[in-house]
Amino acid sequence: MNDSLMNLLPGNFIPIDTQSVLKRDSIPFDTTGQRRQWLWRDAQVLYSTVSSQNNYIQINRGSNQGIRDNMGVFSSSGALVGKVVNVGPNFSQVMSLLHVQNKVGVLIRRTGSAGTLQWDGEDPGFLTLNNVPRSDSVVVGDTLVTGNLSLSYPGGHLVGVVAGIVKDASTNFLVLRIKPVVNFANLQQVMVVENVYFEEQTRLNKETVRKVDERK
Repeated sequence: MNDSLMNLLPGNFIPIDTQSVLKRDSIPFDTTGQRRQWLWRDAQVLYSTVSSQNNYIQINRGSNQGIRDNMGVFSSSGALVGKVVNVGPNFSQVMSLLHVQNKVGVLIRRTGSAGTLQWDGEDPGFLTLNNVPRSDSVVVGDTLVTGNLSLSYPGGHLVGVVAGIVKDASTNFLVLRIKPVVNFANLQQVMVVENVYFEEQTRLNKETVRKVDERK
């Protein structure tokens, strides 16, 4: 898988209002008249740590190559790696899934249940998925994909596989042991995805909160 093929996927585009007068020539359209939302760039991994509680990945792309904070990062096979958290002119730092502060909203593909994925800082071979209802029919071997609530990356991309299920006696939720698809100790190539509308959507969210709060 490469960035050229990823950029052709229909999921990177959103429908547009054909009655709209304003057009942005800098944003390409596909042949069906849809506007691009996601743009993929390839990058090389310079190093990836796995032995700390707070693990990072450095890539050979920075602001000079269009990389910005909060962009999602995926492996060459299309699985979630993490998110850009610091950018220099020619290099960037990525907070990987193996970081205790990284919490990711994911979906169990087969059942559609949502949960929060994070790392407990112990075994780099496994992550933990919380907030899955005990009534869910999840089984070992089910796959996890990215949810649709993040502005940093598109939904539906692989994250991990259910390797164990524990019923929390004190709550009505399950705790799932997840094996990530990505081998963080052997990363060589990644793809960085840009939400073309990230700034507009983020600004709208902030303005909405402020506008509603002012009415109280």
